[in-house]
Amino acid sequence: MPSPFPGMDPYLENSVLWPGLHQLLIARILIALNSTLPQKYVANITERVYVLQTAHDIYPDVAVLEHPFPASAGVSQGGGVAIAPVGDPPLVLEVEAVEVREPFIEILPVADQSRVVTIIEILSPTNKEGGEGRELYLRKQREALRSQAHFLEIDLLRGGQHTVAAPLNHLLLRGSWHSIVCLHRARQGTRFEVWPIPLEQRLPRVRVPLDGDDPDALLDVQELFSRCYDEAAYQRRINYQVEPPVRLPPAAAQWADALLRERGLRTLPTGDRP
Repeated sequence: MPSPFPGMDPYLENSVLWPGLHQLLIARILIALNSTLPQKYVANITERVYVLQTAHDIYPDVAVLEHPFPASAGVSQGGGVAIAPVGDPPLVLEVEAVEVREPFIEILPVADQSRVVTIIEILSPTNKEGGEGRELYLRKQREALRSQAHFLEIDLLRGGQHTVAAPLNHLLLRGSWHSIVCLHRARQGTRFEVWPIPLEQRLPRVRVPLDGDDPDALLDVQELFSRCYDEAAYQRRINYQVEPPVRLPPAAAQWADALLRERGLRTLPTGDRP
């Protein structure tokens, strides 16, 4: 069964559901590209690896262990017992680091697979919030923009900081959006092709540039997203009676409420929703 939303489903920003969607969408993009690219190209999944040192909502496997702090004993001085001044005992937290693997796609020429023609990223919450994941992503983004490769960023997430390469102040002049796709063609300086997508609209069909005069490939992000939603049976797992995990602007929240009621997925009165 398809998502009730015409584009991105904001309920999939849930920390339990998002990692699976990210992996499935990466795989679907790979399959779609390799079925349509000219024979001289191949799409490949590679990954960025880093260690997450702090507890993070989107990676619930990060463990935080609590240890009681031992009480201080008295200190003996000259046969008598003097009580050393002690503070209130703290709670000691030990955060277990976890290795995070973030897949992304590279399009390579078959004749020279050490050279990258196009990089395709699907942003994750760890790329949009402060910490190791964001710092590493922004560094890779800067490298990609300076390289000879085309760079396509797909950001389906409303939550977190602005992250795609196109400057935020320029985009805000064009209005608001829920999701955004940003393409930087190699050797194009500060020129970006951008698809800002409100919650009420389908995700775009975007062009994927290749080498030289070869025509762009076409990637229908909405079609691939819809297939992922169906294949993972997300409608069985999502409770549309409650508000989505990301706060929507008032107008978008009102629109979403009306949409879900029209589809019969939300029946509780507004004041009775959890």
